[in-house]
Amino acid sequence: MHTANVTLKSISAYSQSAALQSSRKPNESHEDFDLRCWRERMHVTEDGKVFIPAMAFKNALASAGKWLGKSIPGKGKSTYAKRIEAGVMVIEDMILNVKAENIKCEKLFVPADGKRGGSTRVFRNFPLIPSWEGTIVFTILDDIITKDVFKEHLEQAGMFIGIGRFRPQSNGTYGRFNIEKFTWG
Repeated sequence: MHTANVTLKSISAYSQSAALQSSRKPNESHEDFDLRCWRERMHVTEDGKVFIPAMAFKNALASAGKWLGKSIPGKGKSTYAKRIEAGVMVIEDMILNVKAENIKCEKLFVPADGKRGGSTRVFRNFPLIPSWEGTIVFTILDDIITKDVFKEHLEQAGMFIGIGRFRPQSNGTYGRFNIEKFTWG
């Protein structure tokens, strides 16, 4: 078992799209409701700081494993994808040094059902974090995932997969990151 302590820094903006929990008030328009509640799309700690869920990084790493399709030496055509999915954990969220109350939104004309190519479009507001940085801890349970393999997959996840809404994996540009500091133990 190994631990990778990684400090990541954004190379593009980051946006979240958690489901809204509030209900519309009587006679409130959809647009007024969205304007009143858009901050609910953020993941926020009890003290009001925005956080990036641990699973965003785990899923980005797993997607990079599938995307790269690198074969495991001596294991035939087996790739690292399933080993990363089962053999890597991220327990703690990345707490950003920014309060939700200070985040601005961007107003977008998006499909009403949230599916790309939808015929009915509406204006929605999404939180936009222009830059971010933080440390995340990965626990690597599978010894087949070496330091170099892990780091390569994380680098590729930062460039080509991303995290959050409108990430590269979903045909977007947000959520890209670089590795600023990396320790393996």
